[in-house]
Amino acid sequence: MAKQIFQISTFSILLSLVAFAFSEEEDYIFEKSISRKPMDINKEKLSHLSFYWHDIVNGSKPTSMKIVPSPKNTTVFGEIYMIDNALTLGPQLSSKLVGRAQGFYAVTSLNEFTLMNVMNFAFVEGKYNGSTLTILGRNSVIEKVREMAVIGGSGLFRYARGYAKASTYSWNRTTGDANVHYDVYVSHY
Repeated sequence: MAKQIFQISTFSILLSLVAFAFSEEEDYIFEKSISRKPMDINKEKLSHLSFYWHDIVNGSKPTSMKIVPSPKNTTVFGEIYMIDNALTLGPQLSSKLVGRAQGFYAVTSLNEFTLMNVMNFAFVEGKYNGSTLTILGRNSVIEKVREMAVIGGSGLFRYARGYAKASTYSWNRTTGDANVHYDVYVSHY
């Protein structure tokens, strides 16, 4: 009987030591509530930005390059273009540069000229210098006005949400170069 008590006590002590060893890990916290004050996100703002997006596919200095050709030569479906397009205050490329549109667009429809745009508007001018807005959405370029989602941002556009309205200002059928006016409405802190 004493032997059994000793074995049970020894087993209990070993089990306690094993449990203690596993509980010695650092305390990691996956989630916790925090105050908005230290992050300076108490007052939400609504901003309207207006600029021109210059997509240059041809010439000696293209800002949009095909990185994935269409799998079939009979259609443009599946083509993907990487972009680093100028964003300017006015419609002329020589107008004041306010940022760059960096990302890609892909031809996503078999039957119409529709793109999926994924891009960051990286601003280089004024109070938004160094801040970005992230745009994602369907862009049916034959429509007069297209709407895409603002899904985030950085810098002064932290916690951004909103929408971007795109309307073609000019498009050169020969070169494929396009100039698109963007009106962006964004809520941010």
